[in-house]
Amino acid sequence: MIEKIKEKLKSVKYPGFERDIVSFNFVKDIRIENENLSIAIEIVSANQDVADKIKQDVKAVLKDFNFKELHIHIIQPKIPEEKSNSRSGKNIAPQIKNFIMVSSGKGGVGKSTAVVNLAISMAKMGKKVGILDADIYGPNIPRMLGETKTQPEVVGQKLKPILTHGIYMMSMGVLIEEGQGLMWRGAMIMKAIEQLLSDVLWDELDVLFLDMPPGTGDAQITSAQSVPITAGICVSTPQIVSLDDTKRALDMFEKLHIHVAGIIENMSGFLCPDNGKEYAIFGKGTAQELAKAYKSQVLAEIPIEMSVREGGDAGRPVSFYQPESLSAKRYAEAAQKLWDFIERVDKADNSAIQPIMNGKSACSH
Repeated sequence: MIEKIKEKLKSVKYPGFERDIVSFNFVKDIRIENENLSIAIEIVSANQDVADKIKQDVKAVLKDFNFKELHIHIIQPKIPEEKSNSRSGKNIAPQIKNFIMVSSGKGGVGKSTAVVNLAISMAKMGKKVGILDADIYGPNIPRMLGETKTQPEVVGQKLKPILTHGIYMMSMGVLIEEGQGLMWRGAMIMKAIEQLLSDVLWDELDVLFLDMPPGTGDAQITSAQSVPITAGICVSTPQIVSLDDTKRALDMFEKLHIHVAGIIENMSGFLCPDNGKEYAIFGKGTAQELAKAYKSQVLAEIPIEMSVREGGDAGRPVSFYQPESLSAKRYAEAAQKLWDFIERVDKADNSAIQPIMNGKSACSH
């Protein structure tokens, strides 16, 4: 009977190949017990779709045998888990105390605007702050800070970040010709981000904001593997479509073991310049439920305010030039909430390593 089963299995092709799973020697065990059939198949792919296709095809070719139960066990190699480095792991910019990854599931939600105004607000709190514009394909930070014509100074083999509006900044936008499109593959993006972290003379910063490209791809994984990310922030808008993508970004933070500091809801109502009233033309407050589901918080609800858009286009960030505006005040509150969160994370990390220090595992003076 086992030989007949094996013959049938020879008709199951390994997905993408002409050869079958038997000739590949993937069928490791066939057992029949009490009219139940068990088959163990070991494959070289970690792709779940490949495993599911093989299981489906095996069931199809063996359906005429009429066993009471058919158990198909697919053995696959394990994928190394992607995660942000712990405080004792790899850090190619050790002079920076905290790295904040700002991400969004989709583009056009005002992520870079949030980064610029959060960074300036935190600098006004007396912190040393920087921005790394890791959105390689769409580097908007230089324009929002009015630095599109500024060239970074070269010191030895490294670049000096641009100091502007009280914060340090580096971006591909100041390294390439304005308007030039980058058609780079994933490996080149990953290398560029590593170099922007290691080949830039970043000062001793309290916080470096990483303005990530939209989505959940190579740039996020490279950043998380290059430096210990203290926390992540998601930027969204109130629309359901945007929230769906925000869930993906929050899920990415979970998979990378990054603490979620909170969500910033942009376009959260419209602030009418004529009467100062807020109107929820795109909705408002929908990020609250999402934050609750991920045991996080909403850092700020930023309305559509003319001064924010005009300031971004003109390189005059609202948090710097119009601190009395509603949006600037909300960014200031968000920066304080973020700093409080960073302090809690740092305190928790220090508590975790305290027993090691007490046990004199660390080098003594």
